Amino acid sequence: MGNRLTKIYTCTGDDGSTGLGDGTRVSKDHMRVDCYGSTDETNAQIGVVLTHNIPGEVSTCLSAIQHRLFDLGGELCIPGHTILTAEHVTQLEEQIDAFNENLPPLKEFILPGGNAAGAHCHVARTVCRRSERLLVTLSKEETINPHALKYLNRLSDLLFVIARVLTRADGSDEVYWTRD
Repeated sequence: MGNRLTKIYTCTGDDGSTGLGDGTRVSKDHMRVDCYGSTDETNAQIGVVLTHNIPGEVSTCLSAIQHRLFDLGGELCIPGHTILTAEHVTQLEEQIDAFNENLPPLKEFILPGGNAAGAHCHVARTVCRRSERLLVTLSKEETINPHALKYLNRLSDLLFVIARVLTRADGSDEVYWTRD
């Protein structure tokens, strides 16, 4: 593969605009840009989780998800382009079921915390939920791939389950919400 970026700064966005993948110029605060920016932020937060000493199956799963999120960012950057499919959503559902299988049933709400890896995974989950909300907003203005919205919805669920797995992986306790 050749060099993709030969020059890091172009100065073309100095006026507050940016180029989409199809060449269209839009404002940097355009909802589509917000969507792929938030997707990128979700990906970065998953990268933070991966810096922890985590079980191999979790690392493998999250690494693959990072690639899918990069695909989603590309999809959002090119209006009308689709990459994610129903199969990607199904894969997340299967991973949720597999990771959740050995966890105790939930009897109370869980607060972010327990250990650093679990807490960072909760941050990734909340950023993913924001990405999902932004995509819903974009879908009211433009046509989007419905599998992309489902993917983010399932991904936030998976990140919740993985946060539980990571909290328990080193023997830490989950932090439960207590009623007054």
